[in-house]
Amino acid sequence: MPAAHRCRSCGSTRSLPVIDLGLQPLANNLLRPEDLGKPEPRFPLAVFVCGDCWLMQITDTVPPVDLFSDYIYFSSFSDAMLCHARAAVQQHIAEKKLGKGSFVIEIASNDGYLLKNFVEAGVPCLGFEPAANIAEVARKNGVETHCEFFGKATAETLRSQKDQADLILGNNVFAHAPDTNDFVAGAAELLKPDGWVVFEFPYGVEMIDKVEFDTIYHEHVYYFTLTPLIPLFARHGMDVFHVERLPIHGGSLRLYACKKGVEAIRDSVRQTLEAETAQGVSSAGYYQRFSEQAARVKSDLIAFLDAQRQAGKSVAAYGASAKGSTLLNYVGDAAKSLEFIADRSTYKQGRLSPGLHVPIVAAEELAARCPDYAVLLVWNFAEEVMAQQHEFRAKGGRFVIPLPQLTVA
Repeated sequence: MPAAHRCRSCGSTRSLPVIDLGLQPLANNLLRPEDLGKPEPRFPLAVFVCGDCWLMQITDTVPPVDLFSDYIYFSSFSDAMLCHARAAVQQHIAEKKLGKGSFVIEIASNDGYLLKNFVEAGVPCLGFEPAANIAEVARKNGVETHCEFFGKATAETLRSQKDQADLILGNNVFAHAPDTNDFVAGAAELLKPDGWVVFEFPYGVEMIDKVEFDTIYHEHVYYFTLTPLIPLFARHGMDVFHVERLPIHGGSLRLYACKKGVEAIRDSVRQTLEAETAQGVSSAGYYQRFSEQAARVKSDLIAFLDAQRQAGKSVAAYGASAKGSTLLNYVGDAAKSLEFIADRSTYKQGRLSPGLHVPIVAAEELAARCPDYAVLLVWNFAEEVMAQQHEFRAKGGRFVIPLPQLTVA
């Protein structure tokens, strides 16, 4: 029998295994060449689901200070993220009727890629960003930023210094906070009586249905469906009153919450919960095939890489992403045959991928070197990347999309 794990949300010890991806390095720990002689720690990377509230979560966490204090993911290097952020801000301003007398907080505000849109619109705002190097970039971009982790204690301190917020945003951070009750409690503390909390996160239903196991890494403590979030927010005096399905990141959910009873619960909540029930989110059987499907993706990619090596073909990759690290380290030694990983981020270029130490080069190198194939590790931005890499494709290069099943485009 597998060991029981305690749910970080409801406290239950009725846990069911979902997937085990083995020992993995930290997915954003890109090494410099001079670091190769230093130890590179690996940690267990496995997911279980709580059999009571049905929240998926990793078994072993890494202290957030080791993950986020110095960080190399800058949101502004993705055109798709910039466009998504701009559209989201326009929607929030219109829906919540935000103006010069309003106050917006974003948790994990990164380099200010989203909040700068509020600044331009004249809406007062503040970001929380724990990575000092990224917070400094945000400040240079004109976005007021507190360099600290977010939770109830920091929320209480901020409340004593500033007004409560009309809108609290958290894009792709909710799953990162190990103490999810403390995180939600902090949001509740800072929210005006008629304020809204709006969190975006990769949707767990999409992850299971589309075999997106590469979205699992140590930074992502949780893999949320809506079902376990209703009691989590209720525990802190809040209602989830609306949800939206979004295509970004392979399928995300945008969740709206408010103080209990302030907003009418919209049909989107009921419809989403009913759809999850119909799919089996609250049953063990829903999760059992996921591990087998991931193993098939792994074996197919290994077979492809071995076949190209034997045929004398060259294979590189595109996108030195966290999801790419999970996939390549799960694949193992076969992925060492990759010649390089191309990436647009100047902060990643010149470094080495975690675990396998594949060199990371500028995005322009893909067309310049023109390998026969490039494994698209950032498949969630496939359309953007393929448009940018038209020269590579014009020269005969082809992209390999590894999941949910291996395809060549």
